[in-house]
Amino acid sequence: MKFTNGQFIIYPQYEIQNPQKVWQYKIHKKSVVLFTPFKVINDLGDEISNGMFTITVTSPIAGVIGVKIVHFDTIDNGPNFELNKEDHAVNIINEDQNIIFSTGDLSLEIPTNKALSFTFKHQNTVLTQSNFPSLALVKNKKNDQEYIREQLSLDIGEVVYGLGERFTSLIKNGQTVDIWNKDGGIRSDQAYKNVPFYLTNKGYGVFVNQTQNVSFEIATENVDKVQFSVNGESLEYFVCDGPTPKEVLQKYTNLTGKPALPPAWSFGLWLSTSSAVEYNEKQVKSIISGMKKYDIPLDVMHIDSGWQKRSQWCTLEWDQDNFPHSQKMLQEIHKKGIKVCLWINPYIAQRSPLFNEAKQKGYLIKKIDGQVWQWDRWQAGMGIIDLTNPAAVNWFQDKLNQLLVMGVDCFKVDFGERIPTKDVVFYDGSDPLKEHNFYAYQYNKAVFEITQKNKGEGQAVIFARSGTAGSQKFPLHWAGDPEATFKSMSNALRGGLSLALSGYSFWSHDIGGFTGKDSLELYIRWTQFGLLSSHSRYHADTEYRFPWLFGEKAIENTRKFVKLKISLMPYIYSMAVYAHKYGIPVLRPLFLEFYNDPNTLGLDKQYMLGNKLLIAPIFNDHGRVNYYLPKGTWFNLLTKQEYTSLNGSWIEEKYSDLSLPVMVRENSILITGSHKEIHADYNYLLSPQINIFNLAFNQPIQEKIFNSLGTDYGVVTAIKKDNQVVINTKGLKGISEVNLYDNHKNYHCSHNNNSCEDSIINL
Repeated sequence: MKFTNGQFIIYPQYEIQNPQKVWQYKIHKKSVVLFTPFKVINDLGDEISNGMFTITVTSPIAGVIGVKIVHFDTIDNGPNFELNKEDHAVNIINEDQNIIFSTGDLSLEIPTNKALSFTFKHQNTVLTQSNFPSLALVKNKKNDQEYIREQLSLDIGEVVYGLGERFTSLIKNGQTVDIWNKDGGIRSDQAYKNVPFYLTNKGYGVFVNQTQNVSFEIATENVDKVQFSVNGESLEYFVCDGPTPKEVLQKYTNLTGKPALPPAWSFGLWLSTSSAVEYNEKQVKSIISGMKKYDIPLDVMHIDSGWQKRSQWCTLEWDQDNFPHSQKMLQEIHKKGIKVCLWINPYIAQRSPLFNEAKQKGYLIKKIDGQVWQWDRWQAGMGIIDLTNPAAVNWFQDKLNQLLVMGVDCFKVDFGERIPTKDVVFYDGSDPLKEHNFYAYQYNKAVFEITQKNKGEGQAVIFARSGTAGSQKFPLHWAGDPEATFKSMSNALRGGLSLALSGYSFWSHDIGGFTGKDSLELYIRWTQFGLLSSHSRYHADTEYRFPWLFGEKAIENTRKFVKLKISLMPYIYSMAVYAHKYGIPVLRPLFLEFYNDPNTLGLDKQYMLGNKLLIAPIFNDHGRVNYYLPKGTWFNLLTKQEYTSLNGSWIEEKYSDLSLPVMVRENSILITGSHKEIHADYNYLLSPQINIFNLAFNQPIQEKIFNSLGTDYGVVTAIKKDNQVVINTKGLKGISEVNLYDNHKNYHCSHNNNSCEDSIINL
C-alpha cells in the first residue's frame, strides 16, 4: 500500500504523522517502553492535543528483538500467532543518551536525545535501520481509517526473499505484496500461503507479527527500504539475527515453531485418482494393480473428492454407491504396504447431511444477523466450519477420527483461503480481518492434531494447500493448482523456493500439472522434478496422470525416478530430521547453501535437495538445460560425469529423456539404500550403500544417518590422507558397499558395519 506519490508528494487522502523523538522511557528487567509524541514537547503546552506512539522493545527468544508500536490501546479480539518464548539473557544499557537493547549478538540502538531511530546490529555491523521519518501513523481523511507504517532500510545490493509461497520473482525487490490468502492459482501475484516474514542476503530476517493483511512495499514506494503497514492501532515486528540465512530461519522457526517430523512413508510416491473424474472402489484397486504391473513402487493412494457424494461436499462419509466396501478396501490396500489419503475441506454444502447438524449446533460461520453465512462459489449454499469454536473443532475432528479409526492414514487438507470478512461474526469474537489468514493455521492444526492423536507422534502428516506463519508446524503443504505447461512447472518451483525461505521445510506440487493435458515430454520432465522434491504426488483435475497412459517411456521414467528416490531415502530422511530440529528446508534455493556466492542470489530454476544434491530440472521438450555450478568439484549421480567449477561456472547441456543434472557436492558422503526396496520406509541403518565424493586432504568428514523413525542414528566417517581413504562406521549393521569417486576415478570396497575395524581404499 502506497501513501506517497513519488518522493515529494503525499496522496491527498492521507495525513501522515511521525513520532519525533523519545520523550520519556521506562527500563524494565527485560523490556524497554518508549513514549514518542508526534510533536516535540518542550513545555506543558506541547503536551496538549499531541498524539504519540507507545513503543515496547522485547526479546521473546535469544537472537530475536521485537518492537511493538501502539497508538490507541484498543481491545485485541485476535486471533494472534502462537509464538514461542524462552527465558534467556537480555542486556540493557542506558548511557551517552542511547539505549542499547541486546540479546546474543543482536542489538537495537535507540537515541534518546535526537530524532527517533532504530538501528539493528549484529555485533558491530549494522543490519537495518528505521530512520526518521520511517515510522508513521497514517490517516485516511476520507474514511477515518488509520494505518501504522514502518520502513526498514536496505543496503546497496541487498535483496529480499520470502513472504510465503509466491510465484513471482524469487527476489522480491520491486514488488508490492499483500499478505492475504487467496485461491489464485500459480501464475498471478496472489498466494495460497502468505507469510509476513522476509529475510535478506545481509544476514537477518523480519517477521511482522500481525495476522491481518500486512501490505509490503519492497523497494517500491521507497527503493531504499522495505515498507510494511497495517490497518489498525498497533504494529509489532521482530528482527531475527543470523548471520547466515540458515541461522535466520532457525531463529524464525524457534519463534513460530519447528515442523513436525513426517513419517518416512510420506516421502514415497503419492498417486491420485484426480479431482473431477468419476471413479469407484474397483477403479482404485485397478490403479494400484497398474502400478504393481509396471513395477512402479507406490506408497500412498490418494482418493480425491469423489469418495463422497457429488454436490454434497463435504459429508465426511463414503459414497456407498461407489465405495460399498470401503473398510475392506482399506484393509486390502494396507496389505500391499500402501497408505490411503482422503480429500477434505472445511466447507459444508447445503445438501450435505452435516449442514443441518452443524447449523443447529452453531458450528458454522454466521452473519451479523445470526444467519449462517452461505454462498454458491464452491458447493451450492455451502457454509464454513467456524474453527474459532472449540466445540466445532471437536465435532470436525470427531468426524475425521471415525475415518482414521476405519483405516484412513491421512487427509488432503484442501482450500481454506476464501474465508469471508464482510458481514460475518465468529464464535469467539475474532476480528474477521485477522481471522481470514489465520483460519488456514487453525484448519491445518485441527486436522494434523487429530491425525497425530490417532496415529501417534511421528506418524502424522497432512497434505495442505493454505497456510500462514506457523503452519509449517503441520507438514506438509503443496503448491496448489498449476497448469500442464513447462512455464507452470517453473512457476511451481519458484513458489516452493519462496516458501522454503518463509520457514516451510516440506513441500510438494502436482506432478504433470493440475489443469490441462500433458505432453509426453512435460510428463517425463515434471516426474523427474517431482520425485526429486521432498514429497511427490501425481494429481490432476479432469485428466488422469497414470504413467501407462503416456506410453513405455513414461513408465520407464517413473519407475527409474521412484526407485531413485527410494534409494535416496537414508539421505532425504536425515535431511528431514535436520529440518525438524533446526527448521532448515529440505528443498532449498542455492542461496541458502552458497550465500557468499553472488551468482546464486536470483537462481530460481535449480535448487538444492538437502545440502549435498544440486538439481536442475529441464523445463522444455528438447532436453536442453542451462544451470550454474558453484565453486568446487561436482559429480552427476546419473551420468557419472565429474565437473570442476573453478570459480563458479554456467553449464549448458543437452540430456536424454531419462536424465538431468543431479549433482553431488564435493567432500560429501551420500548414504543410499540397496536399490532393492519397494517402499520409502525401510531400515536405513541396515547395509546402506556408502558413496564418497572428492574428499579434501586431511579433513575428516562425518555423515549422520537416522532410522526411519528419526529416533536412532548411525555415523559414517571418512578421511583422505597419505593416498588412502579411511572409512569407519558406528551404529550401522550388515555389510555396506562403498563407492569412492575421486579425481575422475572410481574405487570400490565392502565394509563390515558389525566390526570396529576401518576399511581402507588405496588411491
